[in-house]
This record gives sequence, structure tokens and C-alpha cells, in this order.
Amino acid sequence: MGYSLDFGWLADATGAIARGAAMTILLIAVTTLAGTFLSILGAAGRRNGPLLLKRAIGVYVEVMRNTPFLVQLFFIFFGLPSIGIRLDPILAAMLAMTLNMAAYTIEIVGAGLDAVPRGQTEAALALGLRPRQVFVKIVLPQALKVIFPALTSQIIIMMLESAVVSQIAVRELTYEADMLQARTFRAFETYFVVTIVYLALSMGLRRLLVSGGRRALGAGVS
Repeated sequence: MGYSLDFGWLADATGAIARGAAMTILLIAVTTLAGTFLSILGAAGRRNGPLLLKRAIGVYVEVMRNTPFLVQLFFIFFGLPSIGIRLDPILAAMLAMTLNMAAYTIEIVGAGLDAVPRGQTEAALALGLRPRQVFVKIVLPQALKVIFPALTSQIIIMMLESAVVSQIAVRELTYEADMLQARTFRAFETYFVVTIVYLALSMGLRRLLVSGGRRALGAGVS
């Protein structure tokens, strides 16, 4: 049985694909900023906070890293309303993605913090800097430079995992692809085009992160 490729529908579908890609970019932009911020706080708290905080962060990391992202998403979107907390699908998606990403990047940032020689912290304290100043100005920049490649890869992975949020009707790229193939009955062509779009988004995001990282952290980022 033969199959003839037909991309004639693509001209009318460009707007839907563009809207889906824009939503995917919005999701990963918010997730990257919020997730990285939480991971820095979490990594710092896990190493310098009180025992109870260290254990709480450790439990959070283990729970999030050892349960499926889809289950976490469904818990937030379908489970929380049972106790009176209702979230918009986009907000629920951003929250689930942020919490999931932070659990992984806490370990990544923590490895970077451990890589900074202890002597630098001791020297900065001896010069009269406050502990917070030492962390922000001395330790954190060096740690981010060390872990930047791993952090970039984790952001890319999270962007690809954003396809899961189509299950709660967030109109991102995969959701739009599902709607298009249901209307056109051209599943192969639809997902082929969307695959190319995801590939372009991944490569573009990586280049953006690397170039931005070089400017922010210095020429040592690669």
C-alpha cells in the first residue's frame, strides 16, 4: 500500500505551529529562571542550612527525581483541586516544570559549589566579607562556570519534556501538533515538521545559553 507525502496543509498550519512554539519558549524561559533560582537556594541550603532544612531539601530532591514528571504534573493539576487549590493549566505546567527542574539542578549546582576550593571561602572571610557576600561574589560565579555545560543540557531536556504538558491542554507545540494531525489525518507529515521545529528550538536555545553564559561568566564557558 503506497503513501504519498502531502505538505499542502502546512501553509494554513504555520500560525498554529508558531503559537505552539511560542508557548514552549515561554514555558522554558519561566522554568529556567525560576528553576535555576530555586536550585541555587536549595544547593546553598543543603550545604549551609540547619539540619531540618538539609533533610527537607534532600527528601524533595529524592521524591522529584524518582517519580515520573507526568505524575507530578497530574498531582498539581488534578490532585491539588481536591484540597481547594485550583491552578490555570499554564500556571500548573510552569509550576510542575520548575519543581522538576529544580530537583535535578540542585544536585548540579551543589556539585559546582563543592568544586570551589574551600580556601577561597576562608580567605574571603578573613578579608572581612560577610558569608552572603562570599557566596554571591566569590563562590557562586565559579560554581556556575564549572556546571554551566551540565546546566545547559538540563535546560534542553526540560524544554523537550515540556511536550508532556499537552496532557493538561496547554497549547504548546505538541498540543498543536496533535490537533493538526487530527484535522488533516497527516500524522507523518505533522510530526515530521514538529520534530524539525523541536530540533531548531533545541539548537537555538543551546546557542543562546552558551553565548549568554560566555558574556555573563567569562570566556571560560564552553
